[in-house]
Amino acid sequence: MVKYINRRGQVYYLHQGNTKTGKPYYFFAIKTDGILAQEIPDGYEIYEHPNARVYLSRICPKLVTDEEISIVENAVRSYAGLVDFKVDVKKKQIIVFLPDQFFNSYRKSIFQELRLSNAKIEKLLRERLTYSPMMRFVLDDKKRRLFRVDRWCFLGSIYGWIELDGGKLKSLSEEYCAHLGKDSFYELAPW
Repeated sequence: MVKYINRRGQVYYLHQGNTKTGKPYYFFAIKTDGILAQEIPDGYEIYEHPNARVYLSRICPKLVTDEEISIVENAVRSYAGLVDFKVDVKKKQIIVFLPDQFFNSYRKSIFQELRLSNAKIEKLLRERLTYSPMMRFVLDDKKRRLFRVDRWCFLGSIYGWIELDGGKLKSLSEEYCAHLGKDSFYELAPW
């Protein structure tokens, strides 16, 4: 039986089913009802989304390097000053997710109200955070390692990713990650 524990401590079990044509398909669920898979099928891996949902996904070739992922993570920590964020990699994209909740003010108000300063409570609060994509770096030129930076736009007429700039990852991440979690983020626009 294949089981996986996500960041919230929930246990997911890999299930196996068959399509109408008899081909096998796989999915993760918290319940143990049904046919449990005994192993991960060849060519697949377990993927945990930044919001702790668990999936079985095809192994895709990695188009961005570990060093490039580190550049973005370090820029978010150093230039935005953020601790609570998630970075997800999808093919040629490095996507930065920020919490939907204002964790620092949330934590302070709860600890002050309850007069607590307990690491276990902080861990529980952090596990419950949900995240939304805010910025992504997309590999545009594999040979020269040039990236494009996009930010999520919340305007009803544009809702989705908008392109901001392009160039070397280090300079893009230093310039644009500084706006994450700040009001200036909403002023970033190509126009």
